[in-house]
Amino acid sequence: MGAPSNNILWIIEDDEAFGNTLMLSLERKGFGVTLWPELPSDEQLSSISQPPDKVILDLKLGHTTSLDFIPRLKTAFPDCAIVVLTGYASINTAVQAVKAGAVNYLAKPASVSDILAAFDGQVSVEQPVEPLSVERLEWEHIQRVLEQSGGNVSEAARRLKMHRRTLQRKLAKRPKQS
Repeated sequence: MGAPSNNILWIIEDDEAFGNTLMLSLERKGFGVTLWPELPSDEQLSSISQPPDKVILDLKLGHTTSLDFIPRLKTAFPDCAIVVLTGYASINTAVQAVKAGAVNYLAKPASVSDILAAFDGQVSVEQPVEPLSVERLEWEHIQRVLEQSGGNVSEAARRLKMHRRTLQRKLAKRPKQS
């Protein structure tokens, strides 16, 4: 017997340990969970007999971003709610995810309660009370230029007027959220 309506949930996450932990937690809460280690193809989407009601989508899957997948998912399943979960949070990608059709965007680590609340719009990207640090502002700017460069690090480095290896080192470090 399948999961009741509104309880079919997909996790699209390439970190196997995190994905499995999240899946077990959500199954304990009564969800029928499918874990995808990579983005499903259009053929796989079209062959789904029971569409997901909710999708937890990791922003970075391997070396790609999943932002372009959100409209494809919404086309295949217009009623599904999508929450983007990421360890590489930036204001720029949060705005892009919501514009693409996600109902919310959360930075890792996020609790299962926070994730479920995000589907109901109870959690959202909050504006920091204190001004962003210089490191965080630099990170936001680099992320914006990298996105405008289509993810091409060499092109982003050229636009930022810095050496490619310097940019790669900066990308390897994530600043604190505030």
